[in-house]
Amino acid sequence: MSLSIRNQIPGTVTAVTTGEAMASVKVRLVGGQEITAAITAEAVKDLGLSEGAAVKALVKSTEVSLATGPVEGISIRNQIAGTVTDVATGGAMGAVKVAVDGGELTAAITKDAVEALGLTTGTSVVALIKSTEISLAAA
Repeated sequence: MSLSIRNQIPGTVTAVTTGEAMASVKVRLVGGQEITAAITAEAVKDLGLSEGAAVKALVKSTEVSLATGPVEGISIRNQIAGTVTDVATGGAMGAVKVAVDGGELTAAITKDAVEALGLTTGTSVVALIKSTEISLAAA
């Protein structure tokens, strides 16, 4: 199945904690980074997710924020370090490609943010993704 979601990074489930309606699924991405996805308990069951299951982490580019370093004092736990490989800006928005261990992420952010952060090819950044914005697909 083809998807419009640009950010698709393979990984392996390392832990599943299921509550009444929601579940927290920890995934080790192919580059070694650990992320957490908050998905429904029904989705965990439907996908057959358990420790060791191969998955793809899917994130819309509009749900990826960028910082120029790790951020403390924030509820966003998924912070993935990387390096900017491309910046394309238009009148209002920008698409920033970030190389991360084992893959690439694209962040759709405002042109003003690109300029304020001084983002250019080679800039070190941290991609910030809320766990509720990560979808999982069986690989």
